Amino acid sequence: MFEIEIDRDACDGIFACLARDGRFVEDDDGLATIDPDAAGVVRVEQTDERVVALLEGDAEADDGDATLAARSCPPGAISVREVDA
Repeated sequence: MFEIEIDRDACDGIFACLARDGRFVEDDDGLATIDPDAAGVVRVEQTDERVVALLEGDAEADDGDATLAARSCPPGAISVREVDA
């Protein structure tokens, strides 16, 4: 399993992540979030400060989409990490 975390304070709404990984979507505030109904998403927790999504599989075998989304984020608001199930 792996986790995607978005720092909502750092997100500036450029949405380079949306072009790299279809699980990223724009929320009502104009910031990036994760679609809770997207394939492989186990859960999404969102606060005013951050979004944390738990996904099935592992980040490296995920075709690199989440990792590419994180790398393409100009303010570095996205992190991807492996987690224990």
